[in-house]
Amino acid sequence: MTVRNVGIGEWVVSADPSVSIKTFALGSCVAVIIYDTKLRIGGLIHVALPDSTIDAARAASQPGYFADRGLPIMIEEMKKLGAERSHIWVKLVGGASMLDPDNLFDIGKRNILAVKRILWRSSLGPLAEDTGGEISRTVSLNVGDGSTLVSSGARQWQI
Repeated sequence: MTVRNVGIGEWVVSADPSVSIKTFALGSCVAVIIYDTKLRIGGLIHVALPDSTIDAARAASQPGYFADRGLPIMIEEMKKLGAERSHIWVKLVGGASMLDPDNLFDIGKRNILAVKRILWRSSLGPLAEDTGGEISRTVSLNVGDGSTLVSSGARQWQI
């Protein structure tokens, strides 16, 4: 199994069944995992902020950092590989309230809402999600079978 790591503001799309796509330490960030069950094409993006209008330079150089810029690009890459809406599921992980005890910024919740808004525009919605709370999560997608493993500390579970 080849592991392709996804950093903050990055995404990976793959049709290689020997690949696992993985991202680490999702706090308020959100991972959006999209998988075509027929063609076995998987994509994972690690979104840090909901809206690119706060930093045009970063949005241009690192569009995946923002839900409104990166997620549509990843969806288009999957379409170019042949992914079709009728065979796709979506899973969301992350969006926790981290280091913000008074929910002053609520970045996690804002990220989740932004991602869902973009998905809905593409007529997609999450099949499953492990979001919110106050824990950091790591998630991986096995492109060969679509299995999705979430971990936090010593615990791990499938979604």
